Amino acid sequence: MIHKETVLEPMLYLLATPLGTARDITLRTLDVLASADVLAAEDTRTLKKLMEIHGIALGARPVISYHDHNGARARPKLLEALAAGKSVAYASEAGTPMIADPGYHLVRDVQAAGFGVTSLPGPSAVITALTLGGLPTDVFTFAGFLPNAKAARRKALAGFADIEGTLVFYESPKRVAGMIADASDILGATREARICRELTKKFEEVIAGSLGELSEVLAERSLKGEIVVLIGKGAPLEVTQEALQEALEALLQDMSLRDAADKLAADTGVKRRKIYQIGLELQTP
Repeated sequence: MIHKETVLEPMLYLLATPLGTARDITLRTLDVLASADVLAAEDTRTLKKLMEIHGIALGARPVISYHDHNGARARPKLLEALAAGKSVAYASEAGTPMIADPGYHLVRDVQAAGFGVTSLPGPSAVITALTLGGLPTDVFTFAGFLPNAKAARRKALAGFADIEGTLVFYESPKRVAGMIADASDILGATREARICRELTKKFEEVIAGSLGELSEVLAERSLKGEIVVLIGKGAPLEVTQEALQEALEALLQDMSLRDAADKLAADTGVKRRKIYQIGLELQTP
């Protein structure tokens, strides 16, 4: 394949790279890889291999390593290249840069220095998992990696309990069993979920079930590969008239009907007007 060599503007190009299948790359990304004056990558070996697969010669162009541990040292080099009028292309190890990726500070510094930044769209593990999972995608929250420590992880999960829409997490194969078990405890064993692993690769798999069911599966089976976990929206709690009345009576001992109605509406999701009406009936002799 012949790649179009173009003269690029002196700006930062963010390149989305394949999750696993090398052909999941855009023609425009191949053009930028063939033309950029300076290349930067989270893993330079992965980028060089990708370029080799697609027949893109590196030549004498520099490839700068840029990751979490060397970002402060590497950013000045990339800014110097831009200041010299050169084009810089940055690629994450897999997927779209800036999504659970160390390039965040790079973009901020480049923009602060007055240089342009553009993103070439392409593969994303978050979006790929959502399209395969069969859970609602109209509203979703990407939460990246949860904390490693069990107590911190459970606390973080509790913070997502009331969030609307599908939850999306990245997880390692070593921790996924513990993460699912904790999610089952904190978010509810009946909550629907998906484990998506090795997306776009030979052993791609989506394991579906409730959090409780998936926890049982992982108790008997260990997984390998890159993993995305989807957790569906929790079922709304059914609040009975009797429960509302009892809760309201308790609140009215310490606050006005207006304040009690506001609090109970916020806590239960029941319309304030309905709660206020119950309160008026309670106060009627």
